[in-house]
Amino acid sequence: MYGPVSGPYEPVSGPYEPGSAPHGPVSGPYEPVSAPHGPASGPYEPVSGPYDLVVSAGIGGGFVPAAPVGSLVVASGIVAADLGAETPEGFVPVTGLGFGRDRHVPPRSLVRDVTAATGALPGEILTVSTVTGSAERAAALLAAHPRAAAEAMEGFGVAEAADRAGVPVLELRAVSNAVGPRDRDAWRIGDALAALTGAFGKLVPVLEGWTHHDRDHA
Repeated sequence: MYGPVSGPYEPVSGPYEPGSAPHGPVSGPYEPVSAPHGPASGPYEPVSGPYDLVVSAGIGGGFVPAAPVGSLVVASGIVAADLGAETPEGFVPVTGLGFGRDRHVPPRSLVRDVTAATGALPGEILTVSTVTGSAERAAALLAAHPRAAAEAMEGFGVAEAADRAGVPVLELRAVSNAVGPRDRDAWRIGDALAALTGAFGKLVPVLEGWTHHDRDHA
């Protein structure tokens, strides 16, 4: 979250798992909090504010070749990819069942500025409750979400909580592995965390400048 903070924060030792964020001393008006998994539901206790923005950041899987290992993805849309129901005709998203929603859209101007500053690929980031482990599942996700660039497990829940608080959201992922068959030997978690840490150095001026804008015109 972006807002008042006291610190410094002590680094957290590894090992790191997919979905983790960079750890280390934090400077500036930022308050790191752990993220919920899946859609947010009450009751929950909001972190003290006020805040201008919630940032969900960490590592995740990338849909190759668009988002190779080591690249960065900034969400143009945050999509709950497996929230819905299986039917004889196939998967029906929660919106098709007449309930709720299955996506959030971060401020377009902020996505554009983050893309320019960090070199991240803009694309949809899918929130899944089960990490993809096969080529067939990866293909099915891309068929349903052709603009998808990455998958993770926290973004949609963070976006739901931010929306309830009336605060915009941004999601940024560094790619540690390819979406598809699980191959732990091919994971590059350290490299992804290093890329994410470098991105945050470029992200801070963007966030500080953007928060002076009128969010209603973002």
